[in-house]
Amino acid sequence: MAGFLTSLWRYRNYIVIVLTPLLLLPLPLIIPTSEAKCGYAIILMALYWCTECIPLAVTALLPVILFPMMGIMESGEVCIQYLKDSNVLFIGGLLVAIAVEHWNLHKRIALQVLLIVGVKPSLLMIGFMSTTAFLSMWISNTASTAMMLPIANAVLQQLCDTEAEAEERDHDQPAAKDGLENQGFEMGDIKEKNNKELIRKDSSINVEVSVWSPEAEHRRLEREQKYLKLSKGMSLSVCYAASIGGTATLTGTTPNVILKGQIDELFPDNGGIINFESFFGFSFPNMVLMLALSWLWLQFMFLGFNLKKSFGCGTNKAGDKEAYQVIKDEYKRLGRMSFAEGCVLVIFMLLVLLWFTREPGFIPGWATVLFNKDKTYVTDGTVAILMSALFFCIPSNLPRCCKKSEDGRPGPLPKLLPPLLNWDIVHEKMPWNILLLLGGGFALAHGSEESGLSVWLGESLVPLQSIPPFAISILLCLLVAMFTECSSNTATTTLFLPILASMATAIKIQPLYIMFPCTISASLAFMLPVATPPNAIAFSYGNLKVMDMARTGFILNFVGVITTNIAINTWGVALFQLNTFPSWANATKTP
Repeated sequence: MAGFLTSLWRYRNYIVIVLTPLLLLPLPLIIPTSEAKCGYAIILMALYWCTECIPLAVTALLPVILFPMMGIMESGEVCIQYLKDSNVLFIGGLLVAIAVEHWNLHKRIALQVLLIVGVKPSLLMIGFMSTTAFLSMWISNTASTAMMLPIANAVLQQLCDTEAEAEERDHDQPAAKDGLENQGFEMGDIKEKNNKELIRKDSSINVEVSVWSPEAEHRRLEREQKYLKLSKGMSLSVCYAASIGGTATLTGTTPNVILKGQIDELFPDNGGIINFESFFGFSFPNMVLMLALSWLWLQFMFLGFNLKKSFGCGTNKAGDKEAYQVIKDEYKRLGRMSFAEGCVLVIFMLLVLLWFTREPGFIPGWATVLFNKDKTYVTDGTVAILMSALFFCIPSNLPRCCKKSEDGRPGPLPKLLPPLLNWDIVHEKMPWNILLLLGGGFALAHGSEESGLSVWLGESLVPLQSIPPFAISILLCLLVAMFTECSSNTATTTLFLPILASMATAIKIQPLYIMFPCTISASLAFMLPVATPPNAIAFSYGNLKVMDMARTGFILNFVGVITTNIAINTWGVALFQLNTFPSWANATKTP
């Protein structure tokens, strides 16, 4: 029996692949409507995504097969969903992130911030969290975590080693001094039993006394326990900050791009309500609030609130200087900022500036004045591709002219300088599977509209109108936050957002009031090592147990949901006019 169960578990993926569509088949056969057929496709994809029996990207391609065969949409109409404006924006953002990582600009920024904040435990945690969060706004959460954790471990190890040496010196020196004084009284004319003369040494000699004592062992165990706890807290702070930081910008993490794509797909007349500026205006303050509260909770869990110990008030230990030197040496190894790093930094800053000024809202932006007079010709995706294309056009070093030889003849031609990025690097580092996931989500949303499934869902959810909107938002955020612990945040957002949009229009709530907080909640996977790649990396680095992460992350999930709902009910209302049901929310595509 045990062998049979083992075989079932070993071949579980194949069993799920075969049995799931067969068990769901009665749905479209008994109810032969387009809504039921679309529901069959969505449920099948949801189960494949949750079990990961086949790669997520392959599951995302199923609409290309199922929708045409079921008569829901034509193949050409389905395929065009896989490269929409949101996908292009995501590609541009990823190209910038790849360039930043390739030239180590992110490491230079991180080390510079750490040199500013110093190495006191609490300040060090603030420094690592703020730096990781900032980097995760622009590059992948996984890359920022993988870069910051080795630096954190090196600094903590240096602090631990230096403290151990200082304690040994402090406790061994008095013992050595007492030993010398007692030895002086006994040495006189005494000889050893083996007739070797005891020679009285000069008082300036260094005598090492290495005596084991219970007190020394107790100090060692205490020190190791303290730094183990600090290491756990620092590892968790980095991976949590990576997830939180990704929520601040439109290109910071995949669910944010999915939100924009779904809003544009389901509500085509929304007037570009979600763009880089509006998303940043809502999410950045929320990210800062979440980061501060997360730091307080991690401080309480792993450091306590002893200001003298945590912030180093009134102390100036040699160990701090040596740990600070570790960061300084790491920064020196980078050398001076190269021409390539400077170019990447300039392009990055120009991209952010153009995003912010394209359509700021309170004044006409450059795109409105120059291009978007009657239609939205230029979008955030246009800007992203324009700036990221420069990486393939600008050389990675300053070109030098040919030097003449001593006899006056022209010298050898200078070497061909490679550009800042080439396609081999992009091909290696670009997460193509995420682009297919985005497209699969947009295809599902479009199929729901075309089949009439979204209308049916909306009508079914009308009874929820009696529940206060803020309660609906909190409950749905908690549901999404729990669901994303066991499933990809991309898959979670893709599945939930079309349903939430249908529900919002049915009960006459501004769709963003529910969709925005739930999108942020999809990134709040703090409890399990398998929930996100940053969690898995931290789990391998920080001597963590699953219970350490679950106990800390459980509270942070609630903190994130509460802060996000506070944000949506305060400055979110003013930013997106959430108190009124907009006319564009009724202008969905009719099947």
